[in-house]
Amino acid sequence: MKKIAAVIVAGGSGKRMGTAIKKQFIKLRDKEVLAYTIEAFNKLEEISEIIVVTGEEDIQKVEKEIIQAYRLNKVSKVVAGGKERQDSVHNGLMAVAGEMEYVMIHDGARPFISEEVLRRAIDKTIECKATIVAVPVKDTIKVINPETQIVETTPSREMLWSVQTPQSFDKELLKAAYKEANEKGLQVTDDSMIVEAYGKQVAVVLGEYTNIKITTPEDLVVGESILNN
Repeated sequence: MKKIAAVIVAGGSGKRMGTAIKKQFIKLRDKEVLAYTIEAFNKLEEISEIIVVTGEEDIQKVEKEIIQAYRLNKVSKVVAGGKERQDSVHNGLMAVAGEMEYVMIHDGARPFISEEVLRRAIDKTIECKATIVAVPVKDTIKVINPETQIVETTPSREMLWSVQTPQSFDKELLKAAYKEANEKGLQVTDDSMIVEAYGKQVAVVLGEYTNIKITTPEDLVVGESILNN
């Protein structure tokens, strides 16, 4: 069996949620969002190790109130994040055990990732070395001129997918891509962009529309509905 690690990034501030509690610690049915997220990976047989990345001020909270409280035994380390998300991912990547062959990067605020999607992502990553989970967009998308607020073009909806996590990679490939990105000062919004910039192709795995990211109060309502179903 391949050695696969999960790096779960849970350093959100919760500004858009409008609460004093950070979004990863908000409870759905008396369980924290982050606990659901880690559990999804913890119970998957294929996952050997979990690294959680969070704010330095929240490390003890994560260790005691999440990992110990819910007996998430595959979590080997909780490490401090960085200034930007890519810095946090890099910190988590550097904490992954040397014998791990593949790494899955996942948002701590995506608690509804399914076993089926995770296994599809693992299989495709072993085959292709780099994958993202995504779903086709449902809406028509317009490209707008930000200065004039005029529509410039309407891309074909068939070409547009909404990207989720996990994003999964051969570990050494991702480390090499991050090294080059850091040397060049490349700033990105997701990990696949770093691998793309490194010159490698990224495959797409079909995700699920329920794999939402808890970001706003409306997402909590949707999350409760997902749990009810």
